[in-house]
Amino acid sequence: PHSSQLYQHVPETHWPIVYSPRYNITFMGLEKLHPFDAGKWGKVINFLKEENLLSDGMLVEAREASEEEDLLVVHTRCYLNELKWSFAVATITEIPPVIFLPNFLVQRKVLRPLRIQTGGTIMAGKLAVERGWAINVGGGFHHCSSDRGGGFCAYADITLAIKFLFERVDGVSKATIIDLDAHQGNGHERDFMDDKRVYIMDVYNRHIYPGDRFAKQAIRRKVELDWGTEDEEYLHKVERNMEKALQEHSPDVVIYNAGTDVLEGDRLGGLAISPEGIVKRDELVFRVVRSRQIPILMVTSGGYQKRTARIIADSILNLRNLGLIGPQSPSISTQSSDTPLLSPSVS
Repeated sequence: PHSSQLYQHVPETHWPIVYSPRYNITFMGLEKLHPFDAGKWGKVINFLKEENLLSDGMLVEAREASEEEDLLVVHTRCYLNELKWSFAVATITEIPPVIFLPNFLVQRKVLRPLRIQTGGTIMAGKLAVERGWAINVGGGFHHCSSDRGGGFCAYADITLAIKFLFERVDGVSKATIIDLDAHQGNGHERDFMDDKRVYIMDVYNRHIYPGDRFAKQAIRRKVELDWGTEDEEYLHKVERNMEKALQEHSPDVVIYNAGTDVLEGDRLGGLAISPEGIVKRDELVFRVVRSRQIPILMVTSGGYQKRTARIIADSILNLRNLGLIGPQSPSISTQSSDTPLLSPSVS
């Protein structure tokens, strides 16, 4: 394969949690014009430090995905050249004033943080296979495909992570994407449309963006939700369909797109899942996947409210408290087999 700086050895002393302070988008208040909390990734890490789950030295520092070495594995040169126009970036990120910025600032302030998050997802893919699990505190840009962006997604990090694994890691030839963001993940769906190695399960609000009918053809297990879907129905559908998905296609790695825009009150997602329901959902996914000894990579994706960062942190703490992530051995099937998946208590 081509050369890349992203697949370097990570010492055992580091947890497979990937982050960089450079994930966060801060630019003269422009980031506040998008309903997205563009500093949520740093807030997640701060909460985890406050709870003494981790310290700086335990994190894996994300590196920027480079255009020549990394992004061209998936993206067309034509698309990457488009990003050199501020107008295109304003359209993709849905921050209209970006049109008026010189492109060197757009590159530095908007696209570089997204490239670093993309590098983080690629790095976390390798870590997941080595350690059994990994979390990129950012990433999950599931509306971007090889030749088009949109919905705040400028780089196809999920596609890239999977293609890197297929090219570079022996024994990884099949992948499953479990996309639980409130929106349809039309980016990776377009990228893997004709690729039988990748099985896509997508659970989303059928009435909202992107409504990409072409991309839906790539979804092998499609769960379309209505406005205002609540915890009980949601968790039941996620659990039942995930079990079936993993029976139908036995993957070497699972990419879990853990969008928190399913949260009640999210104006863009239009669903009504409680904070406890999101924590339960993530627990469910990790329990089902890890009990089968399949490596899992989680990315945080969409989630557009101020309280989102706290919920993501609470979910990671819950996974740690249950032993579903942590410095333990990659196999956890024995301890989890006798615990009911949806226990009534939420820690």
